[in-house]
Amino acid sequence: MTIHPTKPFDGQKPGTSGLRKKTAVFMQPNFLENFIQATFDAIGGVQGKTLVLGGDGRYFGAEAAQVILKMAAASGAVRVIVGQGAWLSTPAASNLIRKRGADGGIILSASHNPGGPNEDFGVKYNMANGGPAPESVTEAIFARTKELTEYAKLDAPDVNLTAIGESHLGEMVVEVVDPVSAYADMMEEIFDFKALRGLFHEGFVMRMDSMCAITGPYAVEILENRLGAAKGTVVHEMPLPDFGGMHPDPNPTWAQELMAEMMGDNAPDFGAASDGDGDRNMVLGRGVYVSPSDSLAVIAANAHLVPGYAQGLKGVARSMPTSAAVDRVAAALGLDCYETPTGWKFFGNLMDAGRVSLCGEESFGTGSDHVREKDGLWAVLMWLNIIAARGQGVAEILSEHFARFGRNYYSRHDYEALPVDQANAMLNDLRDRLTALKGTQSQGLIIQSADEFSYTDPVDGSVSAQQGFRILFEGGSRVVLRLSGTGTEGATLRVYLERYVPGPAGLNEDPQEALAPIIRATEEIVGIRARTGRTGPDVIT
Repeated sequence: MTIHPTKPFDGQKPGTSGLRKKTAVFMQPNFLENFIQATFDAIGGVQGKTLVLGGDGRYFGAEAAQVILKMAAASGAVRVIVGQGAWLSTPAASNLIRKRGADGGIILSASHNPGGPNEDFGVKYNMANGGPAPESVTEAIFARTKELTEYAKLDAPDVNLTAIGESHLGEMVVEVVDPVSAYADMMEEIFDFKALRGLFHEGFVMRMDSMCAITGPYAVEILENRLGAAKGTVVHEMPLPDFGGMHPDPNPTWAQELMAEMMGDNAPDFGAASDGDGDRNMVLGRGVYVSPSDSLAVIAANAHLVPGYAQGLKGVARSMPTSAAVDRVAAALGLDCYETPTGWKFFGNLMDAGRVSLCGEESFGTGSDHVREKDGLWAVLMWLNIIAARGQGVAEILSEHFARFGRNYYSRHDYEALPVDQANAMLNDLRDRLTALKGTQSQGLIIQSADEFSYTDPVDGSVSAQQGFRILFEGGSRVVLRLSGTGTEGATLRVYLERYVPGPAGLNEDPQEALAPIIRATEEIVGIRARTGRTGPDVIT
């Protein structure tokens, strides 16, 4: 073991899902080492512990894995389970932590952010339940980063991570495992693979765009090898360090190739995409885009058709900015429905306590209590199983869903890389005016209430304040504003727009047109364009 002197770095505060910075920042001498040492210290050390390690294959991931292995060995870990090639999707890592009874895990990913030497890198710690570290741990990590004077790292050659099997690094066992097999086996336990094989055998055609990211090998194994989908069903299936120059974020803006195919004349029956680390998803039918909020609601309404959920759901949960579409399903089914802050870690306590089976975020994240992360391929398989069980296409399923529950028109407008001071000043001004907004009108809409969301965890009583601004209009429409914690430059302002239409009329409008009054009211109340000089959002989803 070698003790290396170091000095603290500014800005090593984990966000909603770990620490994300430009790759070059992580590649600075001691930067990664400091953060890993702070993480080890914050969790009480790793002496005698077993960890899981892997990532999405982005640039610098393999080198970072070697650093972490040598630091874990120097700090007394007994075993680190590593995905072959340092690959593991985020849900697969969560599954391995749980399946192997590990004490925790380190995931090397910046999720849906671009990768490469000039792009983004990230590191996050997951707990023994397989879920992201809670705020108490991330705050302890941050506090430790500000006082570090040294870190421990074994002086040893790199470990061969290309061959499956066990080796030693000092006294520590390094176990290299197939990154796909355990996850694929779990999916086979949850879903009706016989029915899905029949679906493809009957000529069902789909396109899965893995965006040159980590889900490629998983999707090929499950969809093509185990379910019999035609070869070539999965495109951009090879994970690349720079994601082939793609922005691996599965939304209509960045998955343009898939969108064009699904909206074209000879579209497949079903389309899907996943992100950099495999925890997000986008779902489409022929000529139909399914918003993440609607996807969550449809899955909740039909989960009983899937073998793993045949006994019904324990409850559902959604992040606060996610539309209330799933709330209406929960009410109809007599299920508890929880509203949490953004960040999958807030769902962990609810799942561990047996209160919910299904969770979702509007940012293309859906999952269940099979792991403690959102899971892109799981969501795709949920849709396929529902399609097979109902014998209907995506458009028919959506139409019947809206007819039964009404429709929550929904969209997210992102203003990226705003000057931090400018974004904070705008939201501080809104905070000062919140109480005065109740009862006022804007664009013909009456404001029913306005607040800054605060969450008290019903399991452990912890409080998370200042989680975003809500402006609720009479009739069930609303706007939510919050600053994102997943970017690496400036501030990203996310504006969530929602309008409820009970039906039967008005269920087939274009979402942006249906939301036009909400969009105009938001500008009138907040003044985003006026205060930032932006002509409009950078990304609309």
